[in-house]
Amino acid sequence: MEIKNIKVEDIPFGSSIQDIEVPEALKKRIPCGLDYFNAIMGGEGFTPSMVALFTGTPGAGKTTMMLTLANALQGNGAEVVFNTAEESLYQVKMTTNRLRLRHPFKVGGETRVPVLLEGCDKLREASPDRPFFLIVDSLQCMDDGKFNTGRITTATAERALGLITSYAKEHACNVIVIGQVTKDGKMAGSNKLKHMVDAHIHLSVETKDEDLKGCRVLETQKNRFGGAGHVIFMELRRNGFTEVARVSAN
Repeated sequence: MEIKNIKVEDIPFGSSIQDIEVPEALKKRIPCGLDYFNAIMGGEGFTPSMVALFTGTPGAGKTTMMLTLANALQGNGAEVVFNTAEESLYQVKMTTNRLRLRHPFKVGGETRVPVLLEGCDKLREASPDRPFFLIVDSLQCMDDGKFNTGRITTATAERALGLITSYAKEHACNVIVIGQVTKDGKMAGSNKLKHMVDAHIHLSVETKDEDLKGCRVLETQKNRFGGAGHVIFMELRRNGFTEVARVSAN
């Protein structure tokens, strides 16, 4: 399934909505190989060109879940890149060994968004028949390249996410960006980040319900393609996540 460039800008302003034909590549959902993550996305997996923001409280298991997702997607026929700007690639490798992840997803340690996307171009071109996924850990560590000195400002995350979002829309590929949160559990940075993405998924630790205390709570807070309100309770063990209970928005 080769995916050519798809640009909304190609549709002239003022076009009739009835004249617009959605490319077939955008109609085909991409199952990820993880039942609980398919469910949290609305039941059918990922919509091509979707950009998702993935946040979570410290220690909830964000990186563990994203590495597990990268492994599942690669094993399900996608071409996946996990780019870490927080941990070393040796740390990532040790985590994949602990989780017993065996599918050969690709990795990178690039902090500069333009260079990262150039690397993604080469991998996409090498596997044109495979859906392409980029997972970025994390947004607040990325540099959009505006300043030659590498200076990071409060607007850097917005510019970086803008570049990544434009790339996903242009090439009909999927991106999941991990976003940091503050000590009180709120997302670091501007609320504008939430409006820039198609989906917002959050992972937290249950602290109130005695029966589920300590469980990880995976919930969809926004999803333009599958609805929000999906909640899944999970146990996090040394070898990964196990689903405990599910609350569907449907």
